[in-house]
Formats: sequence, structure tokens, C-alpha cells
Amino acid sequence: MTTSNPAPILDVSKIRADFPVLHQKVNGKPLVYMDTGATSQKPQSVIDALVRYYTEDNSNVHRGVHTLSQRATEEYDTARSKTRQFLNAASDQEIIFVKGTTDGINLVAHSYGRQHLGPGDEIIISTMEHHSNIIPWQVLCQEKAAHLRIIPINDAGELLIDEYERLLTPRTKLVSITHVSNVLGTINPIEQIVEMAHSRGVPVLVDGAQAAPHMAVDVQKLGCDFYVFSGHKLYGPTGIGVLYGKFDLLEAMPPYQLGSDMIKSVTFESTIYNDLPYKFEAGTPHIAGVIGLGAAIDYVSDIGMDCIDTYEHGLLEYGMECLSSIGGVQIIGTASEKSAILSFVMDGIHPHDIGTILDTEGIAIRTGHHCAQPLMDRFGVPATARASLAFYNTREEIDVLVKGIDRVLEVFS
Repeated sequence: MTTSNPAPILDVSKIRADFPVLHQKVNGKPLVYMDTGATSQKPQSVIDALVRYYTEDNSNVHRGVHTLSQRATEEYDTARSKTRQFLNAASDQEIIFVKGTTDGINLVAHSYGRQHLGPGDEIIISTMEHHSNIIPWQVLCQEKAAHLRIIPINDAGELLIDEYERLLTPRTKLVSITHVSNVLGTINPIEQIVEMAHSRGVPVLVDGAQAAPHMAVDVQKLGCDFYVFSGHKLYGPTGIGVLYGKFDLLEAMPPYQLGSDMIKSVTFESTIYNDLPYKFEAGTPHIAGVIGLGAAIDYVSDIGMDCIDTYEHGLLEYGMECLSSIGGVQIIGTASEKSAILSFVMDGIHPHDIGTILDTEGIAIRTGHHCAQPLMDRFGVPATARASLAFYNTREEIDVLVKGIDRVLEVFS
């Protein structure tokens, strides 16, 4: 399919050259990687940062006076400052390193939620949440005899804001909402959601796993109280993530885990906890992961998040146009504000079969319920096929995807 090509805003060839994994064949075909929503590929600069740490600076942080420990500590602490700047948080103390988005949400559920939720209270989430933003609140509500309230969505995959307003009551103690749906690509109106909650004195946590890698995030502008994301979706290592929290809230929250580095003083009778952010970072941290995350933030910041957002939106528009033109293909998620995620189903063909056949063509997509089974139920499907795009993808690769879908139709014709 051909359409007029806008002037390129990224040197995509140069960007693709930075990602070693993209330059291989899978099943004899050039790899077309469209599963960034599950995990992103890593640029050479991130790989180099990991290798450099382990080959030159491998040491523990915040514990040693020797040179290696001092170098590792400096790079680790610098990565926290980079993360603070990336999110436009007010202070480095508001940046907590965790294992990932799931870990960050659990931290808030255990440390903030247990303090503030009681019998009859309510937590609001939405129909489009990932399991990681459902189960912690579900279990907490069960423990506290509280109630989980769900914001419904329309057929395009957009929140029904009037229904959200109706759900906000004096019993509401927290709103926890995804910034971008990992299935639909819907970009939720976070500033409006936060403003409506704050007008009633309700704090808001935002799951930014699918947003932080693809658009500029300004937590002060959003106004949210907590924001979480994962490094591995931001072109960084697995096993590292970030919880941003407003200082006053974090300061009042009890530690989530207990051990070394989160203390100032310990006796057999009592313990004095450390200052933020260390109060929430017990034990030896994922030092290499933090350093790799810092390198990933450098990489996307040098390109520019607004530039990435604009380029990926162009890919999305092209992909939506291409897939919509294929008979028998239904796109799930057609919100007016949408990130570069293409979820679709095909008449009479299970998504797992779609993914298997596309893999024979060298195309990597995700198939299944995407850890969002309630959302699948909302659309009446057991699963979808999902092509999640990034700035290293091209229109030509979308054309390959279209040909791959044609192949699927041939197999099942």
C-alpha cells in the first residue's frame, strides 16, 4: 500500500544501526520486530554501559571508600538524577528504583494502601488495566473489606469520563490508572483524571509502562501523586524500574522491604530508617540495571521524546490505514488519542495461529490476552494479535506485516 511520505523527522537508518539485534534473519527472513510493548530492543550504548560496569567498575554502591565503589556509586546516583530530569520530578529523593512497574505498584499498594484503606473504602481503576494494576488493589480490597470500582470504556477503547466522575465519592481513597493501554494504545487524559480526583482530595497513581518510552512525561504537569514505569520497555535492561512519588507522600509511607541500606541505625531494640529515596531501596540494588537505565534515558533524550512521539504517530496512522483496508481484519482499539499499538483479530483465525504464521515470515508480534483478561472480556474476544511499534520501525516493515497477514489469509482460505 502506498501513501505520500512526509518529510522524515528521524534518521531511522542511523537509529536502526544502533540496535544490533535488528540485523539478523529469523526463519530465513529479515527480522521485523513489532513487540516493543512486551519489551524493547536495546541500543549498543546501553549494552556498552552494562559491559563497562561489569568489566571496569563492578562494585557495590554506597558502602565502599575504594575507587571502584566510588565510581559505581557516582554513576548509580547520576542515573537517578537523569531519571528525575526525564520525568521532571522536583527532587532526586522522589525517584525510587524498583524492579519494574509491577514492583512499583505493589510498593504503593502495600505501603500507602495499607495505611489509608479501611472497610467500605474504594479504589478506582479502569477496564483497560494490565493485571499488575488490578491484582494488587483487588487483594488489598479483600484484605481491608474495601471495594474496587471500575471505570467503563466505550467501543473505541476510551474511558467514559462521566462514569468516572460518578464513581468518585467520599469513600474513594485512591485512583490507579494506566497512562497508555498496553492492548488498545489508548492515551488516557491523565491531567483531567488527576484534576477530578484531586478536587475531592483523592491521590492518583499512573501506570506509565507504555507511555514513558513513547512520549514526554512531566509528572509535575500531570499532577499525579505516583508514576511508575519499567526500564526494559524504555530500551534499557530488564529487572529495573522507577517509582516516582511526591515527597510528602513517600516521607509518610512506611518501608516496603527491610534490610541493608534502608537504615540509618540499628540496635536489637529499634531501627531508625534512612532518608528518601533509600528508605525504599533495601539490599544491594540492581546496580548495572540502574546504570543501563541511565544510558537508555541518555539515548532517547538525545533523540528527543517529542520527536519520537511524532514519528511513531506517523507509523500508527499508516498502520491503521493499512490494516483497516484488509478484509476480515478488525482493529481493537480505535481511540482518537492513541499510541503506536495495533491490536487486531481476524475472522475465524485464532491470534496464536496468526502469530505463528507471521513468525515464519520473520515478523515478531505478541498474541494472547496481554495480561488484560477483563479487557478481552469487554470486547468479547479471548485474545488479540498485537503489533507494538517503536521509533526503530519503518513503514516498509508495516508493508511486510500486511504481506504477512495476507499470507495468514492464504493459509486459512
